[in-house]
Amino acid sequence: MSEDFKQAALDYHQFPKPGKISIELTKPAQTSRDLSLAYSPGVAEPVKEIAADPENAYKYTAKGNLVAVISDGTAILGLGDLGPLASKPVMEGKSLLFKRFAGVDSIDIEVESESPQAFIDTVRRIAITFGGINLEDIKAPECFEIERTLIEQCDIPVFHDDQHGTAIVTVAGALNALEIVGKNIEDAKMCVLGAGAAAISCSKLLILAGMKPENIFMCDRNGVIHSGRTDLNQYKQAFAVDTDKRTVDDALTDADIFLGLSGPNMVTGEQIKKMAPNPIIFACANPVPEIMPDIVKEVRPDAIMATGRSDFPNQVNNVLGFPFIFRGALDVRAKRINEEMKLAAAKALAGLAKEPVTQEVLDAYGLESLTFGPEYIIPKAVDSRLLGVVSTAVAQTAIDTGVAAGPLPANYPLKSIADI
Repeated sequence: MSEDFKQAALDYHQFPKPGKISIELTKPAQTSRDLSLAYSPGVAEPVKEIAADPENAYKYTAKGNLVAVISDGTAILGLGDLGPLASKPVMEGKSLLFKRFAGVDSIDIEVESESPQAFIDTVRRIAITFGGINLEDIKAPECFEIERTLIEQCDIPVFHDDQHGTAIVTVAGALNALEIVGKNIEDAKMCVLGAGAAAISCSKLLILAGMKPENIFMCDRNGVIHSGRTDLNQYKQAFAVDTDKRTVDDALTDADIFLGLSGPNMVTGEQIKKMAPNPIIFACANPVPEIMPDIVKEVRPDAIMATGRSDFPNQVNNVLGFPFIFRGALDVRAKRINEEMKLAAAKALAGLAKEPVTQEVLDAYGLESLTFGPEYIIPKAVDSRLLGVVSTAVAQTAIDTGVAAGPLPANYPLKSIADI
């Protein structure tokens, strides 16, 4: 980043008021009667109603549209473990995106915890306040146990976006890319570079979408995760395959898909040359991908390429998922966000990319035209149709799979935030 951009980022966060979120009132508070209704003595009436039936909290408080963005700061963006307080700008940013894209009220919570169990206990004790919990920037493998335990112990959706948000958008893009090149997901072979939270979640969701586990060759620092290794934790062990492949080179040879969730410049053009015809390359390390698009274009002009960056086509951007996933889950009072809801979100994203692109999107990106194809396999983040398409798919799937406590709202499908 240039010095000018760095200073602009600091100024953005500091002026005219520090931070990116604030609290707003939703009821009048001007007169004596307003205040007597808002607090004492009027507030006693909803208190008694909620005490009689906890579900009334959704009727009389903001719980149903309130998500907590919670982190321990152990895996902040690409910066690592800088502590919970340093994660606060990122968590505030997440809250900003929730509000901007899906009208979801959100507050950030940074937790100092001496252990994963302490973090779990803290979140569990405050979960009753919220309609959903978005876990963020928690390192692997602790994040897996934290999320699993909180899902079991809380009766509201708990969602670790670093895992599942990336997975949902990746699966959407992969399904479309496979369709474009005329390959079946059941036959596709994939090399995964990186074995952290996002890599494992992406692989799980791709398996749910139809990919065969034996066709996934996941690589960590010690090479391919195979059945002969004895140094694997339980999460990696689930992806150990019976193969003679041992290196990233081996895994890339004849692979149809490369999924990079590791670090900058981790693969070369020579390695990409070894992939199968019409390869699909998702190089998602940020801000520098595993391999740059210009190198891929030079050595494999037949490739479809996606990155995590906004300055290249096909951005794998979590904002395409989490605001609308929570919107749909909240609106039917889902108790959790299950695998079926995640896959429904991915398929909804994939389907939207095939629809004619609106003028709104073209204007936002300064484009004359944009159509479904190798350079447009994932919708753009500013596409206002995402709100209705993804939220409806998630909400309906929650109902269909029995995790929703309420019906599909009468205002669905949502046309804009104003509908909320």
